[in-house]
Amino acid sequence: MTDASRATASSGGPLQGIRVIDLTTVIMGPYATHILGDMGADVVKVEAPGGDSFRRYGPMHHDGMGGSVLNLHRNKRGVQLDLKNPLARRALDSLIAGADVLVHNLRPKAAARLGLDWAQVQNINPRLVLCAARGFGEGGPYGHKAAYDDLIQASSGLAALYGQVHGTPRYVPSAICDKIAGQAIAYAVLGALVWRERGGMGQEVEVPMFETSVEFMLAEHIGPGAFVPPLGPVGFPRQLSALRKPYQTLDGWACILPYSDRNWTDFFAFVGESDLAQDPRFNSLEARLANVDALYAMLEGHALQRSTAEWESFCDAASIPCMGVVALEDVKDDPHVIAVGLMPVLEHPSEGAYTSVRSPIRYSATPYALRRHAPRVGEHTAEVLREAGLSEEDISLLEPSMAGSGHHSDVG
Repeated sequence: MTDASRATASSGGPLQGIRVIDLTTVIMGPYATHILGDMGADVVKVEAPGGDSFRRYGPMHHDGMGGSVLNLHRNKRGVQLDLKNPLARRALDSLIAGADVLVHNLRPKAAARLGLDWAQVQNINPRLVLCAARGFGEGGPYGHKAAYDDLIQASSGLAALYGQVHGTPRYVPSAICDKIAGQAIAYAVLGALVWRERGGMGQEVEVPMFETSVEFMLAEHIGPGAFVPPLGPVGFPRQLSALRKPYQTLDGWACILPYSDRNWTDFFAFVGESDLAQDPRFNSLEARLANVDALYAMLEGHALQRSTAEWESFCDAASIPCMGVVALEDVKDDPHVIAVGLMPVLEHPSEGAYTSVRSPIRYSATPYALRRHAPRVGEHTAEVLREAGLSEEDISLLEPSMAGSGHHSDVG
């Protein structure tokens, strides 16, 4: 096979040929299936009439097609099914029978009631990987609770950590726990698929957002608290310093982060305080951690003496991590973002020009490709149900009228 033909054969991504039925809503589950879709999986997003509630967040040109949806639901096909309709429920079973993965975010009782727990779906497709994305694990007393990102930030310790540093518990201004769990869903599904392909069978995988976030938070913060009895309080000292922050420069704000012994020696020399390299408070990693507030207060004072560009020039030459603080709306204009083509402007068939954020993962043999723009609700209903073996009569009874509107989101 030539290099050109090999590239063509692999252009579908590493998960080409894997079909995922996505019954999730809002951010956590759709973020996970967004990752799988970008890897080449055929993701079929099944929505109730009216669509995923996250579609209602505007502004937008057309109903259900906000800017976040354009990125979150790319490389997916849209199917609309009212699962209260017995014919639609049977149609979903037909989709499950031909799928490799089913992801839903139903709590245990709801999943059982809808016939979407493992006990029932394994009878339809024993090779299926069923991923139940939940707020809390089924085995604990919170298993019945509804959960959203804010609730998990509060219950996992994240909001309290903010309070420990700044005085009042606060939420991180991002759906961080949703997205942490979304990534966990993606890698959990991949693990189950690998096991199946090595001779195993299908299985149920549960990914609880609460437990996933607790493990994420404690990776560095458990520290002394991991020992029995504890050798000290839980919490990573450097991150709990109120002076760990971007520092004001002469003309802006910057992250200036000397880390290694050599970094600090070079920094002290640059600011005219070479003697501090021998100061017992700062002459080792352990000493700096024990005196982190004094260290950062000294850094903050020096930061104001030079411009952000001067700091970046020195730090780059000395291999010290340093970058200016960039507003979220300005990230698209960052020279690195432009150079690597992270945020190209694309043309959606119905929504017009939009800024896409491509998959950041680079595969040398199976590169990322935008195969489909984000679909409208139910856009591919007839196409997908036909593939699942439904009759034209049944399709006509189930297909939403908007699916025949003539707009298509496929690329090319």
